[in-house]
Amino acid sequence: MKTVTTRAVEYPADALTMIGHLALPAGTGRRPAVLIGPEGMGLSDVERGRAEALAELGYVALAFDLHGGRYLSNPEDMLARCMPLLADPDRMRGIGHAALDVLRAEPRVDPDRIAAIGYGTGGAIALELGRQGVDLRAIGTVNALTTGRPGEAARIPCPVWAGVGSEDPIMPPAQRDAFIAEMQAAGVDWRLTVYGGALHGFHHPTVDHATPVGVGYHPRHAQRAWCDIVDLLTECLPVTA
Repeated sequence: MKTVTTRAVEYPADALTMIGHLALPAGTGRRPAVLIGPEGMGLSDVERGRAEALAELGYVALAFDLHGGRYLSNPEDMLARCMPLLADPDRMRGIGHAALDVLRAEPRVDPDRIAAIGYGTGGAIALELGRQGVDLRAIGTVNALTTGRPGEAARIPCPVWAGVGSEDPIMPPAQRDAFIAEMQAAGVDWRLTVYGGALHGFHHPTVDHATPVGVGYHPRHAQRAWCDIVDLLTECLPVTA
């Protein structure tokens, strides 16, 4: 196993003090980097673990914060925070840019070789960075088939991969179709994987608190989605010695 080092990083965003999780691969040279956005509940050990898994593969990875160091285990609290955020592309972009600035400032990062992945709200933020034309090598999302302001998807500079559960009531077929139409009309290099029988949040291990209706873990598809994300990064942002 390669040596990975981690540290918490504080930075301002959305009038809060965010606390992200930075994972660094072994060595001293510059490496490609990945920004990781969490589900609406906020940064948890799941996203921290994924940052560390990517560092094992040779990436610098930053799992960013959504709620100023808080994890919103109460679904009502989560929705009260996330629904206005998801309706405000500029706020989402502000949160994404603040984290991206932290990642770019890390000396181990090659600032010209960065990708963004995300889950739920964090995935929507990754897409908004793309719609703003941020120089990214790839965007990967799970449970985040959000659509943007008309015409802005044409600014996305990189391939987009999205994954969604076939039984996700939060991202139903109509939302899926709208996302496809937006990507296709914009000429984006896009892919969509539908995981049969999976609900919303299928990638996230079962939690010990209440969740919104339609959320459920699917271990097999969770592993498949992770492999699909790693394949995307291997294709678009390969780690070189």
